[in-house]
Amino acid sequence: MLIVMRFKRIFPVLIISAVFAGCISRRPVLESFTGLTQGSTYSIVYDNRINITPDSLKQQVELILHKIDKSMSVYDESSIISRINRNEDVPLDSFFLDVYNYSTLISRMSDGAFDITVGPLVRAWGFGPDERKSFTEAKRDSLLHLIGMDKISLVNGHLVKSLPGITIDVNAIAQGYTTDVVCRYFHSIGLTDYLVEIGGEVMAVGSKGGAPWKVGIDRPEDNNMTPGQNLQAILKISDLAVSTSGNYRKFYIEDGIKYSHEIDPKTGDPARNTLLSATIVAPTCAMADGIATACMVIGKEKSIDLINAHPELSAYLIFSDETGNFKSWMSPSLKKKITEEK
Repeated sequence: MLIVMRFKRIFPVLIISAVFAGCISRRPVLESFTGLTQGSTYSIVYDNRINITPDSLKQQVELILHKIDKSMSVYDESSIISRINRNEDVPLDSFFLDVYNYSTLISRMSDGAFDITVGPLVRAWGFGPDERKSFTEAKRDSLLHLIGMDKISLVNGHLVKSLPGITIDVNAIAQGYTTDVVCRYFHSIGLTDYLVEIGGEVMAVGSKGGAPWKVGIDRPEDNNMTPGQNLQAILKISDLAVSTSGNYRKFYIEDGIKYSHEIDPKTGDPARNTLLSATIVAPTCAMADGIATACMVIGKEKSIDLINAHPELSAYLIFSDETGNFKSWMSPSLKKKITEEK
């Protein structure tokens, strides 16, 4: 299968409880399956009381993933996004239109911190398919004029770029959006209780035998590469999406300086602040995914302002204090849903 992106920020671990709450008459019939997609993995758990076999459901999920690849995979030369990046005039499908509209909204909400045109700077800093840094100040300055959501627009169902050198990469939102699309399909066929995870982006719908689904939030320590090995907190959710973005799994150190993969579209440089990871809880996974990325760019204080300005969102932020110790901030609405690990 062709893939949308190869590098993803962080992979929260799913915690599947062995104890089911609720009455016996509502005993769940849990099924699960996993697979590969978008340069990462996916996993699905669902209550199968309507008797849909994992093999048949997986076949339909794989078909959805393939269709999204044909829309937004920068590694598929025939995809819509690849053709746009080659300056071909191509009509957009519903997937691309949805992601563009989400991206425009999140860009406005974050004062431009979220930007799907930032890809050339990400690659120049060494975070891309070849992972080779080619950054110079002159190159950064030459690329900055190609960056900005104000340089792209929709005209009659087509994407119009103000400059031919502008390229689009939806890495920071595609996996969250894909999670939403799979969930919409599950709803359409009558599934009511399930958890969908794609590349670490999670949507939990209904319950697991009457109890909320559990999602682990990893401790943001450098080189904590194994999801679930060292947890910072456990989040209990139902009918909500969760996305975590962090700077501790995708970075490099050069001349004693740590360079994060989160690039500030305004400066062209890696974001530098005390925020170590941002876990966003939102009604849709696309929104959670994009906002989590924006938070890592704007830092703790502006992230808190952003979350407080949008009551549909909540957040769990992990940051470092003046002495380098881990500290956390959470939205009041999450205080009964999060258990912090000691």
